[in-house]
Amino acid sequence: MKAAIWTKYGSPEVLKVQDIDTPIPKEDEILIKIMATSVFAGDCEMRRFDVATWVWLPLRLYIGIFKPRIKILGQECSGVIISKGKEVNEFNIGDEVIAMAGMSFGTYAEYKTLSHKKVICLKPPNISFEKATTIPTGGINALHFIKVAKIKKGERLLLNGAGGSIGTFALQLAKIDGAHVTCVDSADKLEMLSNLGADQVIDYIVNDFTLSDEKYDIIIDIVGKSSFSRSVKSLNSSGRYILGNPSFSGMIRAIWTSKFTNKSVIPALAGESKKDLEYLVSLVQSNKLKIVIDKIYSLEDIAQAHEYVEKGLKKGHLVIKMPHL
Repeated sequence: MKAAIWTKYGSPEVLKVQDIDTPIPKEDEILIKIMATSVFAGDCEMRRFDVATWVWLPLRLYIGIFKPRIKILGQECSGVIISKGKEVNEFNIGDEVIAMAGMSFGTYAEYKTLSHKKVICLKPPNISFEKATTIPTGGINALHFIKVAKIKKGERLLLNGAGGSIGTFALQLAKIDGAHVTCVDSADKLEMLSNLGADQVIDYIVNDFTLSDEKYDIIIDIVGKSSFSRSVKSLNSSGRYILGNPSFSGMIRAIWTSKFTNKSVIPALAGESKKDLEYLVSLVQSNKLKIVIDKIYSLEDIAQAHEYVEKGLKKGHLVIKMPHL
């Protein structure tokens, strides 16, 4: 099979498409013939190993000290089950599925084995493979942030970094919960965000939301780039500031602020949930949740795809289509 092999930490050019052996599923695994996978900002951060200080050492030990021990990146996919182990009963050969590989990675390839206990669900016929593959990572993270926010109808919520894989889902989920949503991102993404339901949009190059007089009940900082102190000041009394990409200092300040003020700062790291994936898929299936795909690349062009995402140009999602599709 063809796979994008991660040879060393660094620029997009470290990803090399090669022919390697197709994996064989163990007794508790399925073998997915991957039709599509995705590239998001987290993949690029992992490739160059630009991660938060507090997770640097454990992640480096897990992935590889001097070079990647895990050879294939990619955290989500859609495809068809072509083989399975004897212990797998809930899935059948021929099932079309959506899967979250998470920190086991490996979806930048034509085939992937996964334990049947991982976050996997059936793909409805009315969702394309390209759209289906974008749901697990961005969707589950967005849903987690919205759950943590505990939105009350009519509350004012601001999303910082709203135009990517997580933000486009978070915007729509917040609107479902009845929030008034302000989205912050680059100018070229604002029209898309308005079309998805944003009540107000802000070009972060022109206007720093933390310097305005506007107050919000909830701020979700997806990208982790807003000023901590000024963001807290931009909250109403009893407001919630949710750190989607927390630094070590941010986590310490979160504890202090939550303990000694009437505002809450919440480092919100999402886990993996099959129930959440199934819920998100049902929303997409019923057209209550829209998926924006900016570009579709081939596996052979994986380096160019990473370069595009790394520049911050991606609107919504970027998909890698496999030769099978």
